[in-house]
Amino acid sequence: MVTSKAGIELSADRNAIGLLVLRVGAGASLFIKHGLEKLTGYSTMVQHFPDPVHIGSHASLAFALLADGICSLLVIAGLFTRYASALIVVNLLAAFFFVHRAAFLRDGHVELVALYLIAFVTLIFTGPGKWSIDARLSNRH
Repeated sequence: MVTSKAGIELSADRNAIGLLVLRVGAGASLFIKHGLEKLTGYSTMVQHFPDPVHIGSHASLAFALLADGICSLLVIAGLFTRYASALIVVNLLAAFFFVHRAAFLRDGHVELVALYLIAFVTLIFTGPGKWSIDARLSNRH
């Protein structure tokens, strides 16, 4: 364990880099793979979008669009990161249990959902790190 001031700062910088990589990587992946298609193809997707919690296809797709499209961009920026991650996690849990039925052995897509869950739950607990808009805003007050 390094106890020097330089060592502590280096460790904090490594943690900040790790959170930045996790935040931007998970957020960008979710946005590019799932958010962008919902933003650009909403009208065609709504006709066949699943309604796992029985709120209607439009409401289900609108929530998924909010989570995958808008909240993923907020996470990338590090703005309202914990709240955005929480909305993403709610959407992912619905997909994990109701759409994919947590079927690791039978459904190849459920693994990606589980990895996204791990990443965004981690961000709920850790926050966005010091290189984020949230950190800049909290330093002003």
